[in-house]
Order: sequence, then structure tokens, then C-alpha cells
Amino acid sequence: MPYLNKLLTKKLASITLLSMVVIVSLCFKEKKGNEPKKPMNVIFILTDDHRFDFMGFTGKVPWLKTPAMDQLAKQGVWVRNATVTTALCSPSRASILTGQYAHTHKVVDNFSPLPENLNFFPEYLQKVGYSTAFFGKWHMGHAGDDPQKGFNHWESFRGQGVYYNPLLNINGKRVQYKDSTYITDLLTEHATAWMRQQSKDQPFFMYVSHKGVHDEFMPAPRHRSKYHGQPINYPSTINITASATSKLHGDVRTSPTAAMVKNDTNYNVKDIPQWVWAQRNSWHGVDFMYDGRVQFDDFYYRYCETLLAIDESIASIRKTVEELGIAENTMIIYMGDNGFLMGEHGLIDKRNMYEESQKVPLLVYAPGMSHNGKPIDQIVQGIDIAPTVLDVAGVPMPSNMQGQSFLPLLQDKKVSWRNKAFYEYYWEFSYPQTPTTLGVREGSYKFIFYPGLWDVSEFYDLSTDPEEKKNLYRHPAWQPEIARMRKELWNWLSETGGLQIPLKPINEKRGDYGSKGLY
Repeated sequence: MPYLNKLLTKKLASITLLSMVVIVSLCFKEKKGNEPKKPMNVIFILTDDHRFDFMGFTGKVPWLKTPAMDQLAKQGVWVRNATVTTALCSPSRASILTGQYAHTHKVVDNFSPLPENLNFFPEYLQKVGYSTAFFGKWHMGHAGDDPQKGFNHWESFRGQGVYYNPLLNINGKRVQYKDSTYITDLLTEHATAWMRQQSKDQPFFMYVSHKGVHDEFMPAPRHRSKYHGQPINYPSTINITASATSKLHGDVRTSPTAAMVKNDTNYNVKDIPQWVWAQRNSWHGVDFMYDGRVQFDDFYYRYCETLLAIDESIASIRKTVEELGIAENTMIIYMGDNGFLMGEHGLIDKRNMYEESQKVPLLVYAPGMSHNGKPIDQIVQGIDIAPTVLDVAGVPMPSNMQGQSFLPLLQDKKVSWRNKAFYEYYWEFSYPQTPTTLGVREGSYKFIFYPGLWDVSEFYDLSTDPEEKKNLYRHPAWQPEIARMRKELWNWLSETGGLQIPLKPINEKRGDYGSKGLY
């Protein structure tokens, strides 16, 4: 019987795959007039640590110019409330590729090995005839750069990589680049060259995964010091946890300190979690950034300058699409793997559930999908990328994916959509400043819980408090709402197998300062 069951399972799997191929083939052969309908090419551009509002068209940084991103948003669609389910490189990337939460795919930090049974959505594209390619930062399963399943062409580097003179693994052969070769430009050059080699009779999926704008920020030579000296709009919460010995940033009359806002009803200083107070003077806090070796203003400028080459990469890829005559049959998706705090709450980095950490840029261009500059306001998450790309290709979504296709939203259709988004982050041995974090956002309400930590939880109404200044967790009037959202959080964990704290291997026995923030 076990043998028969195994045989039956294999037969059913074969039938399912055959059915999928037939369905997709029929979709590809559908005609409009006398012309066959061609399958859509998809280009997915992922950047590292790019926060949601550092794009020219948002106006957040008045002097930051990102014309390619601006054009993508104007001609396509800006998903204004795009978030990730874990604001950390490897878990977020695994969620994008699998359509699963971190506690499901088990890539819970930057060192966890890749489970052998994981399937990446490009595998399904290959099965229906797509040519697939990967360029750039993989950063899953620790620091490996070896070719991965799902990609016909492969170019990557180990771990976080370097900005200058990278060593690339190109289809299993390592090539060292010299002469100040800049990684963003190199990946763009190789990606556009690969596009030119593709047959117009075969659809392609191309994944360009940039190193930028991960710290240590290093702009291209042409962009160095471009923004140095520009006025910085310091976040209103940058000095909220400041002490008498803190480094105060900006004009403290407009960037308040804890003492100044003690009786200000717009703030709730007493209910700032203790870990936030403590982290200010740590590796990921503004008073002791990366062991005190980094100055905030320089850090801010270099971040913006490093972003410029990413914008140029988008422009170059779009130009190549136009030159190849495939613009009417190609979707371009631009996204960040997580956000990045720039002084908010006295912090830098990501990992936590604050808006600047969890929210990411998400821009989509495809023919016939322009919203005339009107953004999508529904909450779209990283786990929705895989189902969406498969939907575009006509491939049924596998049952183990936990996201959903947002293609109907891009098509401006009236569809039922989620009204809540969940979040998880698991404590790391190498970066102990940020605790395990679980949370849920529903509409404008956000509930954050720190399991195993004797600290206050957080609850915000983002409609009146977008900067998360006033923790309402202890406010009597909000207790019914908080209780309901707490129940929603635990129901989600229970229903998706998340009622556990994953054990993680300690691959590098290093302290807080060993890597200078490289991961």
C-alpha cells in the first residue's frame, strides 16, 4: 500500500503539472484579431534597504531626484501601502520567492539554511516555457553564491557582496572584476545584455537584485558628494529618547527631546518600550551608530547618493525594453526588500515593525495598467509577489502559497482584498538590540507585541499618528480594539503554524560590533 500511495501521488502530481502546462499553453494561443496573444515578460527589480518614501515624487526629501522611479509611478502604479512580512534581508527575500511567511519557509534570519523542500516561483515559470535569469544579491542560506533552482542563467556574489570590484559567480564560474567596477552598473550591464540575447518567441522572467542601498553606503564615483550639505529634515522623533549626553540632531526646537515633550499630548514618552530607549545608544541607534564610527548626516547623504545608481539602473532597463520593442508585452516591478529607519525613534536600520522599517517602495508598470498617477491604497505584501507573477503568466497559484495575486488591483478591478497584514521578526544572536516582534496592522490600526520580553506592547492609530509618537496601548478607550487585534494575531499564528519561536543555528560567534552592520 505505501508503494501504491507513493505511485498515486506521483501520478497526480504529473497530471496536475500537465494540466497547468495545457492551461497556460491555451492562454498563450488566445488570439486578438489575427495576432496570437503572447505571454507577458516580467522584470522584477529588488533593491536592498530602500525605504518607502525616499523617492523623488513623494517629496519626503525635497532635493532627492529619482526620475526613473517618478516616471514608473506616473506611467504605472504606485502601491502606497506595500509592506514586508519580515523586515530583514533573507526572510523577506525568501517570502518573495515562495509566497510564504518566514515561520512557514523557515528562513528566519540571514544565516538559516535553505530547506531543501522549498520551491521558488521561477521554477513554475520554467515549466511553462519561460527563460529565467537572476542577477545580484541572493543572500539566503547564509553566504553562498552557487546557482539556485528556478534560474536558467545565474550571476551572484557571496553574502552581502561589495560595492566595488565584485567577485561574481556566473553560472558556476567565478569572475573577479577590477578597475573600480561598480556593482550596480555591472549588474545592470549584464542584465540588459541578457535581455538582448532572448528570443522574441519565448517569454522571460528576469530578477535583478541590487546590493544598493545596503550599508555601508558607497555611491558610484559620479554621484559622490552630490548631496552633501543639503538641508536634512530630521524626523520629529529622532531626539525623543535623548539623554543629557546624547548627540542631538537638527534644531531641537523642531526635533523634540524627551524632556521637552513630557507634557505634550502629541507624544507618550512614558510608554516608549525600554528596548527603544536602550537601542539609541547601540549599534543601531543614532548615538552610537556602528560603534560610533559613523556620523548621521554623512550617513544620510551617502544613502541618497547610493540610491541614484539604482534609479539609473531602472532607466537603463526600461530603455532596453523599448529598444527591443517589447514594452507592450513586459511588466516591470520595482520593490525594496525592507525599509530603513533614518533616525525615527532615535534608531537606524530595520527589523522592527515601525512604518519606516516595514513599508517598502512598490512600483509596477505594465501596458494597460496605468492608474493615471492614482496610487493603490490596499495593503500589498512581499508574499503577494509570487502569486502575482504566476497570475500574469497564467500559472495557477500553488496551494502552499500564503499570499494572493494583486493583479486585479493593478487592473483597477473591484475585488475583495485583505483588510489586515501580519508581521514577524525573530531575535538574532548577532544583533540582539531588537527583540522578537509580532504584530498586525488592520486599516489604520497597528498592534505590536514583544513575546518573552518584559516590555510594553504598542498600539497606534496611524490615521492620526503616522509617525507613531503616541503609544495608546494603556489607554482605557482602546482596550476593546487592542484585545480584538491581539486575538487576530494569535489566530493567525495558530492557523499558519506559527506558534513557535524558531531555533536558529549560530554560524558566526560574533558580538554586536563584529561586522560593522554588514548584515
